[in-house]
Amino acid sequence: GLDIIRSKSVSQLSAIRMIFEPGTDLMRARQLVSEKMAVVTPTLPTWAAPPLMLQPLSATSRCMKIGLSSDSLSVIDLSMLTYWKLNDAILAVPGVANVAIWGERIRLQAVEVVPEKMVEYGVTLDEVMEATADALDAGLLFYSEGAMIGTGGWIETQDRRLGVRHILPITNPDDLGKVAVGTKNGVKVRLSDVAEVVEDHQQMAGDAIINDSIGLMLIVEKLPWGNTKDITEGVEAAIAKLKPGLPGVEIDTEIFRPATYIDMSIDNLSEALLIACVLVIIILFIFLFEWRVTLISSVAIPLSLMAGALVLYFRGATINTMILAGMVIALGAVVDDAIIDVENIMRRLRLARAEGSNKSTFRIILDASIEVRGAIIFATLIEVVALVPVFFMKGLSGAFFQPLATSYAIAIMASLIVALTVTPAMSYILLRNAPLHKREPAILRWMHKVYNSILSGIVNKPSRAYIVVGITILAGLLVMPRLGQSLLPSFKERDFLMHWVTKPGTSWPEMNRITIKSSKELRSIEGVRNFGAHIGQAFYMDEVVGVNFGENWISISPEVDYDETVDKIQSLVDGYPGLYRDVLTYLKERIREVLTGTSEAIV
Repeated sequence: GLDIIRSKSVSQLSAIRMIFEPGTDLMRARQLVSEKMAVVTPTLPTWAAPPLMLQPLSATSRCMKIGLSSDSLSVIDLSMLTYWKLNDAILAVPGVANVAIWGERIRLQAVEVVPEKMVEYGVTLDEVMEATADALDAGLLFYSEGAMIGTGGWIETQDRRLGVRHILPITNPDDLGKVAVGTKNGVKVRLSDVAEVVEDHQQMAGDAIINDSIGLMLIVEKLPWGNTKDITEGVEAAIAKLKPGLPGVEIDTEIFRPATYIDMSIDNLSEALLIACVLVIIILFIFLFEWRVTLISSVAIPLSLMAGALVLYFRGATINTMILAGMVIALGAVVDDAIIDVENIMRRLRLARAEGSNKSTFRIILDASIEVRGAIIFATLIEVVALVPVFFMKGLSGAFFQPLATSYAIAIMASLIVALTVTPAMSYILLRNAPLHKREPAILRWMHKVYNSILSGIVNKPSRAYIVVGITILAGLLVMPRLGQSLLPSFKERDFLMHWVTKPGTSWPEMNRITIKSSKELRSIEGVRNFGAHIGQAFYMDEVVGVNFGENWISISPEVDYDETVDKIQSLVDGYPGLYRDVLTYLKERIREVLTGTSEAIV
C-alpha cells in the first residue's frame, strides 16, 4: 500500500511523489495509479495538460549528466539533433528510465508583430492571430467517397496504386510570411507586411550552461534495479556509435559520472582490504608468535565475511554503501571471534601436554571450544539484541539504516558459526602434532615491562593517577565544543553539486548571466575539469522549480588535493551574496532529500 505521498507546486507545474511500502508490487501500484489518473483527467480544466506518470526511479536515480555544445550549430539545431538521434539511442540502453534534456529549444515559427505597421495597414492583433492559426492548422487531408469520409489512403489507376500524402504548404518563415491577413484598397496584406516572421523557440522554463556557454544538458536516470556501471558503459557505447553522425557537436560525459567514483571506490576498497589482511596477519603473528594459529585466524576472518556476503546474496540484497558499512563495523567482532577460540585451544593443548594428560587431542580441542562457546554465543546475542531498535524504525529512516544493521548482524552470526565449526576443525588439523612451545614475543615482554613500571609508579603515588585523570577530563571538556558529529558517512566524491537559488522573480537571462560568471570562476580553480548547470525545468523531469533555481555541477581531477580544492570551491561560492548556495556531493544531497523529503537545509 501507499506509505507516503508528497506534492510540490510552482507556477504552471505541480508534481506528486508517491512512496509505497516495502514489498509492494511496483507494476500493480503503477497500474492502480494510472487508473486513478484516467478518472481524474477529464475533470481537469481545459487549459491544464493531461497528467504524466514518469518511470519508477531509484533514490539515486541520476547516473549521468552529459553536456552538449557546438560552435557551428545553433542551440535550436542542436536540440533537434539531440531529440531525434541521441535521445532514443540512450533510452534504448537497458536500465535507463528517463532522459531529460535541459535547455532544449523546439523549433517554431514565430510571428512578431510591429504595432506601427498594423496601424498603417489597418490590421488588428486578432486578425493576425487568426490568420496565423488557420495557416498552420495541419489537420489531416480528408476525402469523401459516397457516404464514407476517409483520410490518406490511395488512388487506384489502371495498373498502379498511388499513395496519398498530405504535404504541408508552409515549412519555413518565408512561406508563412506570404499568408494573407486581409486587404487594403483592394491589395492583399500579408503577414510579412505587419510582422517579422522568424524561426524561434518556445518560451523557456529552464536552460543549461555547459563550460561557460549556453548548451544542452542530458540527465540520464536509471530504474531502481539498474546498475550504474552497466548503464554508463551502455550510454557511452551508444554515444560513440552515433558520434560520426554528429559533426561539430562537443559531448562532455564527465560533468557527472558516478561510475568513476564507483570504480575508484572498488579499487580503494580492494587495496584497503589487501593492506588490512596483511596487517592483521602480521599483528596476529607478532602477538601470538605461532604461524599455525595465525593461519587459522587469517582463514576464519575472510571466511566469516564471505559467509555473511553469501547470506545477503541469497536474500536478494545488493551491495551498497550501508551494507558495506555494516560489514566493516562487524570486522572487530569477527576478528575477536577468530582469535578467542583458537587462543583458548592453544592454551589448553599446552597445559595438557605440560601435565602429561592422556586425553586425546580431539577431546582437548572439543573441551576448549565448549569452554568458550557460551561466552561467544552470549556476546553475539548481546550485539544482535542491541540492534533490535533499528529494525523497528519506520519510514525512510528505517529503510536507510536497516541494511547496515542487517549486514552487521549477519556478519557476526556467520562469525559465530565459523568460530564454533571451522576454527576447531582447523585447529585439530594444524595443532594436533604441533610443538606449541610457550614463547612470549619480545614486543609483549617489552610492553609488560613498560606497563609494570607505570603501574608501580601510580600505585606508590596515587596522586599521579588523579592528576592524569584530571588533565584528561579537562582536555576533553576543552575539545568537546569543537567536536562535530555526523551519523552519516562522508563520501569523498569527485563530483560536486551546488544549489544556485536567486530571489523569486529573477529573469531567465539574469540567471544565465550569473551562472556563466560562476562557471568561468569555478573553472579557473586548479583541478576543476568541467562545469555544467541546469536552470529551472525541463520536459519529462521531476524538478518542480522556478527559473530562479539552478544546480551547478563540477568534477575535479583525482590528481589534486581533495580538501584543499573543496575549500577553494567553498570560498568562491561564498563570494556570491544575496542568493542561497551550498556545496554538496550528490550522495549527501540524496540522503538529505530521501530522509527529509527536501534538499533544502532544515531551519
